[in-house]
Formats: sequence, C-alpha cells, structure tokens
Amino acid sequence: MNIADTYTGHVDPGGDAARRTLDALTITKLSVGPMDNNAYLLVCRADNEALLIDAANDPERISDLIGHGPDRPALRTVVTTHQHQDHWQALGAVAGANGSNTAAHPLDAAPLPVPPDFLVEHGDTLQVGRVTLEVIHLRGHTPGSIALLYRDPTGHGHLFTGDSLFPGGIGKTGSPEDFASLLDDVSERIFDALPDDTWFYPGHGDDSTLGAERPKLAEWRSRGW
Repeated sequence: MNIADTYTGHVDPGGDAARRTLDALTITKLSVGPMDNNAYLLVCRADNEALLIDAANDPERISDLIGHGPDRPALRTVVTTHQHQDHWQALGAVAGANGSNTAAHPLDAAPLPVPPDFLVEHGDTLQVGRVTLEVIHLRGHTPGSIALLYRDPTGHGHLFTGDSLFPGGIGKTGSPEDFASLLDDVSERIFDALPDDTWFYPGHGDDSTLGAERPKLAEWRSRGW
C-alpha cells in the first residue's frame, strides 16, 4: 500500500493512505468500504505498538496498512467508536489476525460482532504504547458513541470523533432529544473544553479544526435535527 507522508486530512475511497508524523505518534488515515469510512492507525514511535480506530471494512487493506514485515507495529487494540455496522465490518478479521484487544463503550457493545475486551466510559484512558488517549462520551448519534483525544505535549490536540462531529455539523440523530443531547455534549465536552487548534478526524470524509467549526455552533442549533 502506498502511504503519502504529506497529510492534508483528505483521502480518496480505495486510494492511498495518508500519514501524519508527530514527535511521539504517527497517525495514518485510510478510506475503506463503500461508505467512505475512515480507519485510523495510531502507532507509538517509541514502542512500535499500534491502536486502530474503527476496523470499518476491507480487512485486507487494513492488513496492508499495518504491514507484513518484521518491523510492522504490534496492533494491541482496536477501538470501535460506535455500534453502527459500517464501522465494524472488519473488526473480527483484523482483531483475530493480530491477536488484538477490542474496546467500545458499554452502551454500544451488544451489536458488535466481537464482544469487547475492554469497556470504556467517559473520562477513561487507553494506551498506545507510551501514548495516552482520553475517552469522551458523546451521547446522541448512538447511546455509546465515543471520541478519543490525544493531547500532544509538543503541539496541538488530535481528536477522533467517529460520527459525532464532522466539518459542517454534528452526526445524524433520530429525534430532537438525541439532537439536543449530541449538540450539548459536543458543545460542552469538546468546544468548551478544547482550543481552536485542535484537529479533528471524523468517521467519514475530510478533517477539520475546532476553530474552523466553532463559529457555526449557533447555526447548527438553530438548524435543528
């Protein structure tokens, strides 16, 4: 698989992966499956241990992303951001092939094809080698949707939002109550808590920053669900 080292936040369905290299971590983004799902491979540079966010589809492509040589990272954990089927089509194959632990929020665990080894709640942490990720529960797209935050000590934050936050709006909800819940959580737990330079990585499509989206929050609320 070709991996571009110029990271813009855009990848094409069926195309090359894109890698961002930080001091402690690499983040590689790949579009998989017919719904342009994003899978994110995070690798601790010190320990060469990896965590995958959403084994959504195309297990062969994800395997190619991880690599096949002796220097490939050890995939310790696969995290599923929420229960929707398009985000876990390759979960069993990828976790099984790599002997990985799996993790999800308890409210979204039941529909998954692999029972999670770890259930994570708001405020919990997950490790990628020596790197710590914070779990943020965002209620509304599904009951157990989560985001993962890496606070880079030498740069800006990196936030993986699943289908709860996209450039241009929050994720799809099924009722006015779910819409209000999700927008409240996104407002309070993300926008009120994190600075504008936080870069976020959604479950589909291109990335953005909180600063680019913050001016639109009032518009999103008035637009409604």
